[in-house]
Amino acid sequence: MRGIFLLLAIWGAIHPMYYFITWFTENGWSITAMVDAWHANAASSGLVWDLTIAAIALTVWIISEAYARKNWLSLIAIPATFLIGVSCGLPLYLYLRDRIVYARDAHVVRNL
Repeated sequence: MRGIFLLLAIWGAIHPMYYFITWFTENGWSITAMVDAWHANAASSGLVWDLTIAAIALTVWIISEAYARKNWLSLIAIPATFLIGVSCGLPLYLYLRDRIVYARDAHVVRNL
């Protein structure tokens, strides 16, 4: 499963970025213009709010799990979520959450 999560995180970073870069090259490199475009109609505003709420919920989950599991590396999924998107942040977090740590005894495996 880890490999699938990593591939989804990479896809979730690259695929949406293609559309963002295309939009920026056609309309100029203005963040405010892009945010205005996100709210061009009720459907796109609903999608923006849906993703915003999902990003906040994911952030709360990441912070609580990182604290409980002491898996501080997983916190890098938070900036990935807000700087790239939920399509990258969520699978990246699942990839980092699912890492396996082997104890001294090769037969003992525990998830962090």
